Amino acid sequence: MQVSVEQTSELGRKMTVTLPESLVQAQMTPRLQKIAKEARIDGFRRGKVPLTVVTKMYSAQVRDEIVSDLIQSSYFDALKEQDLNPAGYPHIEVLNNTEGFSYIAAFEVYPVITLDGVDSLAVTQQVATVEESDVDDMITKLRKQRQTWEIVERAAEEKDRVTIDFSGSLEGENFTNGKAENHPVELGAGNMIPGFEENLIGLKAGDSKNFTVTFPEDYPNEKLAGKAADFEVEVKQVEVAILPEIDEEFVKAYGTESGTVDGFRNDVKENMTRELNNKLKANLKMAALTAAYEKVGVSVPNTLIDDEIEELLKPYKDMAKKNKMDLSALQLPREMFEAEAKKRVALGFIVGEIIHENELKVDEDRVRARVEDMSKSYENPAQILEWYYKDESRLKDVRQMTMEEQVTDWLLAKAIVTTENVDFNTVMNA
Repeated sequence: MQVSVEQTSELGRKMTVTLPESLVQAQMTPRLQKIAKEARIDGFRRGKVPLTVVTKMYSAQVRDEIVSDLIQSSYFDALKEQDLNPAGYPHIEVLNNTEGFSYIAAFEVYPVITLDGVDSLAVTQQVATVEESDVDDMITKLRKQRQTWEIVERAAEEKDRVTIDFSGSLEGENFTNGKAENHPVELGAGNMIPGFEENLIGLKAGDSKNFTVTFPEDYPNEKLAGKAADFEVEVKQVEVAILPEIDEEFVKAYGTESGTVDGFRNDVKENMTRELNNKLKANLKMAALTAAYEKVGVSVPNTLIDDEIEELLKPYKDMAKKNKMDLSALQLPREMFEAEAKKRVALGFIVGEIIHENELKVDEDRVRARVEDMSKSYENPAQILEWYYKDESRLKDVRQMTMEEQVTDWLLAKAIVTTENVDFNTVMNA
């Protein structure tokens, strides 16, 4: 076997492998003889087919099979000989000749990672607390989750819910598949395109209105993006939101056994504080990893970026399947995911190298502490804790998150960390 390697890019390699004809011929006769014993050919009894007949009929097919087998076995031997570590599957091109055959395997290799520069990272750490005003906002959100709607005989106002029939057209062509009927619109929620909800304010049941609004430039449907469309709307009813009182029944529905408003506020604040602290940790981890990513500068194989893009697309594919939509209708170009995919793959390499170079091991005490903290969000924490530790496979993701935290600690110990005071919503909505 002769092997030569050409570097086609920073990570791209083209490996040419040449094998002698003797390797092919050594397998041809035994395989043809096996076929002669088993083949059913008209005019011959089974097992009595002359080898010359079998050779004439099957030699090309048998040779292709042998070549395929030899490529598979020699490819890994050639990689080992050349000390190459491919990322993903190769593209194989077979080159036949009279003295044997050659093939070209084109692939990318994994990058060599160096941690140069991670000793001088600059990281910003967010600092925030849960204020009483934040608790008030959260309680309002919880009340809205249990709000009811009451029909009113007046013109629609901001925050009302309006039920409408409507149709839309562009240059005289209807694009709403006729008329959409009994469609609820909460005014101010921003669920419709900009300008649509504002045109409903001041209308009451029985009113009709024609108006024109422009679709956003980045609207998923290219035919409508940036275009001014005409809408015809008929109001069926107007409803006002009725928020429930914060009474014993309400607070007990959210798990506050005491049934008191003070106890409820304390529970809400405790949950918000736990969520805030977890988010602060996650943001700090991402800030440290992003700083390392920008400093190290890892070249990433395109094949791994493609794989990661597929992972990022999965939720959209699931949503399209659930709603019986064609994924192409969502207008999701590769460029939309490429930067994030590249960053995720590169961070995987960086984290892996930090773990390897420093021989980091998962701190099981931290794993348990994390599971205990997660369990506090449930009605029976002890049961959740037992559930995790009953099956080691359930701890896999927790261990991975814990190891990432340990890597973050390692990075932060070497970084220049500055703090930034922010409010609760800034942290949680990042």
